[in-house]
Amino acid sequence: MRKQRVLQRALSFLLALALVLTTGATAVTSYAYSPVAEVKTIADVPADLSGKTIILHSNDVHGAIGRYAYIASVKQNFQRRGAEVILVDSGDFAQGTSYVSLTKGADAVTSMNAAGYDIVTIGNHEFDYGQTQLKANLAIAKFKVVNANILDSNGNNVFNPNTMYTTKSGLKLGFFGVDTPETLTKSNPIYVQGLNFLSKGDLYNCGQKQVDELKAQGADLVICLAHLGVDKEASREGNSSDIFYNHVKGIDFLFDGHSHTVMSAESKEQMESTGTKLQTIGVLVIDDASKKIEDSYVLSLDGLQKEVITDAITTNIIKRVDAEYNVAIGKSEVELNGNKAPGNRTEETNMGDLVSEAMLWSITKDPGSVTVDPSHVIALTNGGGLRAPIGVGDITKKDVNTVLPFGNTLTVVYVTGEQLLEALEASTFCTPDPVGGYPQTTGIKFTINTGKSFAAGPVYPASTYHKPASINRVTIESINGQPFSKTDKYAVVTNNFISDGGDTYYCFTQSTEKYDTGIPLDEAVMEYIQTQLHGVVGTQYAQSRGDQTIN
Repeated sequence: MRKQRVLQRALSFLLALALVLTTGATAVTSYAYSPVAEVKTIADVPADLSGKTIILHSNDVHGAIGRYAYIASVKQNFQRRGAEVILVDSGDFAQGTSYVSLTKGADAVTSMNAAGYDIVTIGNHEFDYGQTQLKANLAIAKFKVVNANILDSNGNNVFNPNTMYTTKSGLKLGFFGVDTPETLTKSNPIYVQGLNFLSKGDLYNCGQKQVDELKAQGADLVICLAHLGVDKEASREGNSSDIFYNHVKGIDFLFDGHSHTVMSAESKEQMESTGTKLQTIGVLVIDDASKKIEDSYVLSLDGLQKEVITDAITTNIIKRVDAEYNVAIGKSEVELNGNKAPGNRTEETNMGDLVSEAMLWSITKDPGSVTVDPSHVIALTNGGGLRAPIGVGDITKKDVNTVLPFGNTLTVVYVTGEQLLEALEASTFCTPDPVGGYPQTTGIKFTINTGKSFAAGPVYPASTYHKPASINRVTIESINGQPFSKTDKYAVVTNNFISDGGDTYYCFTQSTEKYDTGIPLDEAVMEYIQTQLHGVVGTQYAQSRGDQTIN
C-alpha cells in the first residue's frame, strides 16, 4: 500500500509539473502538495482494538446532516471493538444545504450533538450568518470549540485556543485549531468585522505557541484541527495546511479542511482530510502503551450502517425541511453547471448566465430602480457562490437554495468603468486556475488574456487578495452592446457578499452609491424562473451565452 501511495504521489507531481511547463509563467505558484489517500472499508478494520485510542475526523460536511449517523455508527463500532474513540471536526458544518441554512446553522449543531462530537474547530462558513448567530449556535454545542488564530479588536482570542483531552488510559492529547485567513473574504466581510485572522508568519508563530504550551502541559501528542486546505489559493498566500505544518515544529498530526481534499498521511506531512459532505471518515489510530501513532487512513462509507438515534434526529430535521422546500417551482430542460473547475470558478457557465440574468431582471423590472440609463446596468455574481448543479426535470425550492445557500441579498453598486475594470482584473487574476471570485455576468462582454501576467499591487485591506497594479489581462468590449467607457458610471447588480468586499471585490466597498434591496438571491432566481421563464429553464440555457472570451 505504501508503495502504491508513493507511486500515486509521484504521478501527481509529474502531472502538476507538466501543467506548469505547458501553461506559461502564470501557472507557477508555491502549490506543490500532491495529496493521495489510503482508503479502507470497515471490513479492513481489526476485530480487536483494545489498547487503542482512535480519533475519527470529518471536515466540510456542509449540511449533509443525514450522513452524521454513519460516523456515529463507526464511533460505536470501534468502541465495541475495545477502542476509546474521540470524534473531531475541522469546520464548515453550518452551511451548505437548506437542512442547516433554514435555522442558520443551529440544526447542524443539533445533529453533531447527536453524533457525539467531542472537539471541533470552525471554518469560514460558520460566519455566514454573523457572529451573534455563531455564538448562539455554539452555545447549544455539547462539544468543545478550539481556535487559536482568530483574535478580537483587542488582540484577545475569540475562542479557546486549545484543550487537553486525557483518555481513560491516561494518554494526554493536546488539541488546537486554526481557521483560514481567507475567512475575511470568503465569508461576508460585514460578518467578520472587528476580527483579525492571523496569517502567514503570524499564523505559524501562533501555531508554534500552541504546540509549545500543550507540550509544556504534558501532552503526549499534539493534534491540530485546521481549516486551511491545500488548494492553490491558500498556497499562493502561504496559508495552506502543508506550508503551515512544515513551519510549525512538533505537530504530531493535522486534520485538515477547506479545500475538500481527500488525503491520508504521508511520511513528510502527517495530515488527513476527508473531502466534503462526509465523503469519507478520517481515522487516526494511537497505541495507548507506546503513546505513538500507529496508523491513519480514510474510511469508506461502504458497508456501514446508520446509528439509529442520530439517524432519527437528522431524519426529523430533513423531513421538516423537505415538507417546506420540496415544492416544484418549475422545470429544467437542460443540465445547469454546478462544477467548480472547470466550471463556475474558471469560466462563463449556463448556471452563471441564469443566476445573473435573474438578478438583473429582478432589479430592472421595476422602473426607477436604478439611476443610470438601462444601457449602463449589468449583473455580476461570484462563481464561488454557485454551489450545486440543477439537473433535467423538476426544479424545487430546495434545488435553488442548494445552489444559493448563503442567504445573500441583491444589492446595487454604482461604480466607474475604471473600478469595474479593476474588479474584473482582480477577480480573474489566476484564470484559468479556479478562484471563488470568478465573475459570472450579464450585460457585459469581456476578454481575459491569460498569456499576460497579473500585476500584483498591494494586498487589499482585510483581505488575502491583491489590488491590480495595472490592467493587463482584461479588456471590456461592450456593455449591453454599447461602447465601454472608463469614465462612465455603471450600476452593478450583485449580492451583498460582493458589495461588502467579499472575495476579490474590495474596490466595490469604495463606492459612495449603493443600496441593499433585501431581496434574497435564491428567491429572486425562483421568481425569475416562474415569471419571466414561465416555469421552464429551456434550451436557451443549453450552453453558456458566450459573453466571456478566455485566450
